[in-house]
Amino acid sequence: MAVKVISPGLSTSVQDLGRPGHYHVGIPEGGGMDRFATRIANLLVGNEPGAALLEATFMGPELEFTQDVTVAITGGELPPKLNGEERPTWESFPVKAGDRLSFGFLKGGARAYIAISGGIDVPVVLGSRSTYILGALGGYQGRTLKAGDELPIGEASGKSGLSLPVNLRRAQTVPSELRMLPGLYWHRITEASGKRFFDETWKVAPEADRIGYRFKGGTPLEFVEREQPFGAGSDPSNIVDACYPYGSVQVPSGTEPIVLHRDAVSGGGYMMVGVVISADMDLIAQLQPHTPARFVPVRLEEALAARADGNAALARAEEYLAG
Repeated sequence: MAVKVISPGLSTSVQDLGRPGHYHVGIPEGGGMDRFATRIANLLVGNEPGAALLEATFMGPELEFTQDVTVAITGGELPPKLNGEERPTWESFPVKAGDRLSFGFLKGGARAYIAISGGIDVPVVLGSRSTYILGALGGYQGRTLKAGDELPIGEASGKSGLSLPVNLRRAQTVPSELRMLPGLYWHRITEASGKRFFDETWKVAPEADRIGYRFKGGTPLEFVEREQPFGAGSDPSNIVDACYPYGSVQVPSGTEPIVLHRDAVSGGGYMMVGVVISADMDLIAQLQPHTPARFVPVRLEEALAARADGNAALARAEEYLAG
């Protein structure tokens, strides 16, 4: 049985928790950009946390169901409507064969996660069902959804009526604070420029997608003068090609920082001023264009503590749903 795509929304793709282990050959981990929302959506409908679901950006799809299932929507506040009647987010509800699921206007965040009991049963490619759009790999035919697509659904019997309380969800603040570890190339900018980078408030640029989030509105970086090394480009932000960690912050020409996200390339010739810590990458996934944000410097010990706190928050949510 399948789910029919009546309207695909703006950018809707099949995702799961990604395909780790291939970054060294240029294939990113990918998967749901908001990991917390991805896991919780699946648990609400009785799936394993890493089951395949839909990630919808800014605008939701319209779907028609050919079998009885359980559905849950998490992440950005994109109000679901079942046959025109609004349903809650962060709560599972039953859907009958012939029903249509649509969405209202986005009220908060940027990406919603639509989990269906049984999961979306597309082929596993390199250990994952997630869509790597840049490489036309995985998901449904390696691309975002189109009207007329029919998504196969696995067999499962989800339990409706489960919900995650507000106090167990992740809170967002404005301006958002993105904690960052200064990187190996921090010495390439002047001390005054580095201080301004953290003092100023930036805004999310319209160029924000699964590959990376660009920020604008701050003062351009000032570079320490040097003779460019052999193999580097002429731009002061160029380096001899290096690997890019997930979450790394590039600043091409020193003007607009770019935080590399789930589908980013694995290396290149731009210096990295640092890396946004893993605990804050879900937050970036929910930032809309023009949202103010600040970069906050942290030490490794603080980054590890934040990761532990995030894991503990996820464990509390999972324990609540299991109970």
